[in-house]
Amino acid sequence: MTHTRRSNLTHAALAGVTALGLAAAGQAAAQTQWTMTTTWPSSLELIELDRHWVELANQLAGDELQITFHEGGSLMPGTQVFDATSAGDIDAAGDWPGYWAGRSPAFGPLASTPMLFNGADYLNWIQEWGGFEVYQEVYGEYDMVYLPYGITNNESGIRTNEPIRSIEDFEGLRLRVSGRDQGRVLERLGAQQVSLAGGEIYQALERGVVDGAEFSVPGVDYEAGFHEVTDYWLTPGWHQSASVFGVMINRNSWDALSEETRNALITASEATLAWSLAWSERRSNEGTRQFQEAGVEITRLPDEDLVELQQIANEVIVESACEDERIARVYHSQVSYLEDYAAWRDVSKPFNLSRSYEELPDLEAIEECL
Repeated sequence: MTHTRRSNLTHAALAGVTALGLAAAGQAAAQTQWTMTTTWPSSLELIELDRHWVELANQLAGDELQITFHEGGSLMPGTQVFDATSAGDIDAAGDWPGYWAGRSPAFGPLASTPMLFNGADYLNWIQEWGGFEVYQEVYGEYDMVYLPYGITNNESGIRTNEPIRSIEDFEGLRLRVSGRDQGRVLERLGAQQVSLAGGEIYQALERGVVDGAEFSVPGVDYEAGFHEVTDYWLTPGWHQSASVFGVMINRNSWDALSEETRNALITASEATLAWSLAWSERRSNEGTRQFQEAGVEITRLPDEDLVELQQIANEVIVESACEDERIARVYHSQVSYLEDYAAWRDVSKPFNLSRSYEELPDLEAIEECL
């Protein structure tokens, strides 16, 4: 992050702190104590993203701030951490933004997109194409600051006990899939979306409550034990072509910190963001081998089915954007990035970082809905 963007972040976009407020923060006690929790119980490996950031943040900001971290569910149910952070009952909470789409659909694409961004796209967009400011706009409506500090690349796919070999096989299935727009794509395929928390998926698969489920990347899925209750694994994870995680921070808690300490937390988030992508890819590689060794059969949708799915996903994105201006602003920023980045992406194929696209969601149609 450049000095200019960091300055904009700590002054205009986030803090709105006056000179008097900064002076008062400088006169505060030597060390502030924060309470932080997360949506993830210790049984789900995604909690490592939170722990990594907290450890680094405490190292960098230790003179002024120490964060006490509590695993998900130990202070309150994971569903309550958003309101608790917004109200200031706790100072911060790790999350996946998509869990809050019921409050605003704009949270959906801040967390993941169906067949749009991969992990490198989220990294590019957040750090250099205005994405960071979009998070502040959406979370700011709820009196919070948001620091993205985790990216996982495309998710595993869907785990079942009957093989899915084409999009026709989705007809009639009840599937645990996260994301409002992801569910709408499923509906186009004749399937039904079922909402379940991550910790509920194993038993739902074991008892046949759902016909199949997705959760995260292969390493996380293996540690969750899904190889014990499913025989088949459908790839690729088109429903979540990447995911973002981060920390919600109560605005008053943030504003009470000095600029130096706020910058330390930002630095910790940037470092964790880069680490998380490499960590999750290594764990995905290890998890894939573990699933194969456990005898799980991996199937893949045909290329022609993926083309059809891409068309459906593009249509769903435009339709969602035209239902709510808040989600339209997010999708407009994301698709604008993809169109702009094409100048370099398309001439650097096949060595480019981003996905290559035959067709993107209609940006002009999204603009008309703003």
